[in-house]
Amino acid sequence: MLRTLSLTRAIVPGLLFLIGAYFTFAAVQGDYGLFQRMQVEAERDRLQDELARLEDQVARMEILTRRLSDDYLDLDLLDERVRSVLGYVRPDELVLP
Repeated sequence: MLRTLSLTRAIVPGLLFLIGAYFTFAAVQGDYGLFQRMQVEAERDRLQDELARLEDQVARMEILTRRLSDDYLDLDLLDERVRSVLGYVRPDELVLP
């Protein structure tokens, strides 16, 4: 009986230590741990920046589309796009490479 009691006194603290170590490891590096949370937050910030950039790009494209629509035709923008896309140059212009 004395031997069993001393064995229990040795095993219980060791077992509690192992359980505590497991939960500590899980809290830091597990699927829902601190490192995973930091990675998710960094990814969220990157995606928010990309979303803002894409929203700006969409707003710019909407403005350009509106300026080239049938209701409102911006001749200067049309001239710029034709020159850029098709490479047109008027005969009286000088092109410098």
